Amino acid sequence: MSPTATESPVLDEREVLEDAAIDLGGVPPGLPPDPWDDRPPSREPEWRPSLGNARLAMLMFLGTEAVFFAGFIGAFLVLRLGAPVWPPPAQPRLPVEVTGVNTVILLASGYTMLRALRAVRRGDRAGLLTGLGQTALLGAAFLGVQGYEWARLVSFGLTVSSGAYGGTFYTLIGLHGVHVLGALVWLLITLARARGGRFTPRQHVGATVCGMYWYFVVGLWPILYLLVYLA
Repeated sequence: MSPTATESPVLDEREVLEDAAIDLGGVPPGLPPDPWDDRPPSREPEWRPSLGNARLAMLMFLGTEAVFFAGFIGAFLVLRLGAPVWPPPAQPRLPVEVTGVNTVILLASGYTMLRALRAVRRGDRAGLLTGLGQTALLGAAFLGVQGYEWARLVSFGLTVSSGAYGGTFYTLIGLHGVHVLGALVWLLITLARARGGRFTPRQHVGATVCGMYWYFVVGLWPILYLLVYLA
């Protein structure tokens, strides 16, 4: 009985090299392409960060700003809760009603900023310019009303040297006013860049980070209004 002859499999040299390359986690640099392989070369998807560097930097900056204001708010609460009477006698009362209207104005500027950023994502240049312009006008109106009320309070005798009441008021509200002024200057620069066509649906990081800072000063104000004017 003759043994059955078995055929040895014919190993393709390219398959052997490819298997070895896979085992080693790569492809040998000298491996020539297969002339009979008409498949398009595979490409790995390009990695992109989920959060841009500018946005991340702005978030970190806003975090430090939040801690900064939290320290001043904490100091205000210590003085406020430790005082037997607040406001102290013979001190002018703060303009709650007018500042309430001014709060609505600033909150409305946050909405117009939101509309502006939505417009730039759609490629709506006119909507972007309108939204930024409205935001700038509302921000300027907020600062104008605030400055007018400060002038009246000073004329009524409330100054920085009027004890803890005047000192904490002008420190907290004044710091926020300086931040709003800085945000307004940044907003006007962003508006000028938008007029020059610098922002597109794909490239509008400058407008986005400006909007993030504007949202911060807008969102901070109701907290200060509640603690300083209403509490």
